[in-house]
Amino acid sequence: MEGNRNKPKASGKWGFLPALMAVLFSAAVLPAQQVVRVGLFPNVTHAQALVAANMSREGNGWFESRLGVPVKIEWMVYNAGPSAMEGIFTKAVDFTYVGPSPVVNAYARANGRDVRVLSGAMRGGEALLVRGDGITKPEDFRGKTIATPQLGNTQDVVCRAWLISHGIKVTLVGGDARVIPTANPDILPLFQEGKIDAAWTVEPWVTRLINEAGGKIFFADRDALTTVLAGREQFLNENPELAAQFLAAHRELTTWVLANPEEARKRICDELGAIMHKKMSADLINEAWTRLVPSDEISAAPFETFLAQARQVGFLRANVNLDKLIWHP
Repeated sequence: MEGNRNKPKASGKWGFLPALMAVLFSAAVLPAQQVVRVGLFPNVTHAQALVAANMSREGNGWFESRLGVPVKIEWMVYNAGPSAMEGIFTKAVDFTYVGPSPVVNAYARANGRDVRVLSGAMRGGEALLVRGDGITKPEDFRGKTIATPQLGNTQDVVCRAWLISHGIKVTLVGGDARVIPTANPDILPLFQEGKIDAAWTVEPWVTRLINEAGGKIFFADRDALTTVLAGREQFLNENPELAAQFLAAHRELTTWVLANPEEARKRICDELGAIMHKKMSADLINEAWTRLVPSDEISAAPFETFLAQARQVGFLRANVNLDKLIWHP
């Protein structure tokens, strides 16, 4: 008994030290969760993003399970491309699904920096629609008003270039025809009320204009590059392995969407309803899907076309080298 009297006791204010050291050690060795912010639009042409966001909402995220490190995906919703590019410039997003024309404009604006294209995502799913029977040929657009989703977005640039190519002068404020940038949710009532004569927009708004406002497709290119996956250059340079894994996961998701169209459409429908706080019609999504072609193919050629169109309509003037636009892991 005498020998025990001089032993220190693990009690009092020092008794918690072993447990505290264990907690601190565990915190030090566990990798911190990285936040990755991804932009998307509430359009069916952003199918992969909507499917993945829906999986994230359910707690079983597609990207979260494939990036090799603990990751939280934060989904950021934009109306159109120029807003998403501002998200790139302000570091509000690391990746974004976006139309190709705003990417080219942003790349040129930043002198070939800040934004890179990782992959294709969608082809088709956009169209020029008209009201009634008053427009039957390109010349009939003289004196008409055409809505596009946002100034400088893909449909806005393509619309202006298409009109100019048919001899119809357009400017930012007027010309032979008026092109008025209008958010997609506002295009539908304006079309219904006869306050605009036509609209160049994307799915599901193409289908809604047909079914709810009597719109007719005047022109559509099923092979048009509608959506790409873009990334913020600094993020890609600082996280090359994670970026490569994100790209691989996007390609795998594209393959999954093609192989599982029914479940993909259901998830798109659910996610659009959650974003817009309104139940979406499954029939609407199913019909819109018939005009879409999910594809992760990418090349420089379409961007050269968008660059030429941006110059044609007056959005760009400087010569731009697109050699570094497409990112390679």
